[in-house]
Amino acid sequence: MAANLMSRTPSTTTPTWHQFERKVEEVKPSKTDVNYLVMDYLITNGYPAAANKFAVEANIQLQTDLESIQERVDIRTAIHSGNIQSAIEKINELNPQILDEDPSLHFALLRLQLVELIRDCMSSPDGDISPALEFATAQLAPRAPTNPQFLEDLERTLALLIFPNDNLSPSLAALLDPALRKEIATQVNEAILQNQGARKEARLRNLVKLRAFAENKARDAKRDLPDKLDIGLVGDSHGGSQTSNTNESNNGSSNNGTDTVMANNGDVDNMIS
Repeated sequence: MAANLMSRTPSTTTPTWHQFERKVEEVKPSKTDVNYLVMDYLITNGYPAAANKFAVEANIQLQTDLESIQERVDIRTAIHSGNIQSAIEKINELNPQILDEDPSLHFALLRLQLVELIRDCMSSPDGDISPALEFATAQLAPRAPTNPQFLEDLERTLALLIFPNDNLSPSLAALLDPALRKEIATQVNEAILQNQGARKEARLRNLVKLRAFAENKARDAKRDLPDKLDIGLVGDSHGGSQTSNTNESNNGSSNNGTDTVMANNGDVDNMIS
């Protein structure tokens, strides 16, 4: 039995490809185009160290100032860490018109600052709620009447002071979720890019959305497609295990990089979600 097992030769069966997959294989984007997409993604999403390293390795010209990327990174890091006052100051130092011309974004930042003040006072049984109330009265109350959504958001945020922390409704619990910091940080990043005359979103992200849209349209039209279309990421066809290992390796090896600051503060890219 053992001899028979040892004598077997590996299967040389050629995998059967769907006609659509064969057509996809015939389309080969140029290396220049791929490099451009990668660089655009790193710049737009704020990875200056990675962008600089990639520019050297790919032998391409970095089309932006690394300092301008780092400014956005510093602002986003401040928001991720809950230091909203610092983030607002940095935004105003960069360009005060960003918040002056976007009242909704300014209010969202101020409300997030109120959430952080409430979080602080809720951290101990005898926490002082005075700083939160004073901030809401001085900064948010005057703005609330200008927009019905502002008033609703302010009322919901102040409700955090009424209900116990361990018995919050889903809508109130969401205010204390770190995901809110990430959401506001993304809005701020997009606002800064738009103010600087740049694209708010990386081209690669737009391509992913376009691909998903096209696939849905094709399936709705009953086009002949494979049951599952991999997006082309490493590990797609293996349940994502290889991707997971790669991410873990990258996270472990980037502790000394500038971009790690963002990752350590919860900057999980949800481009593929």
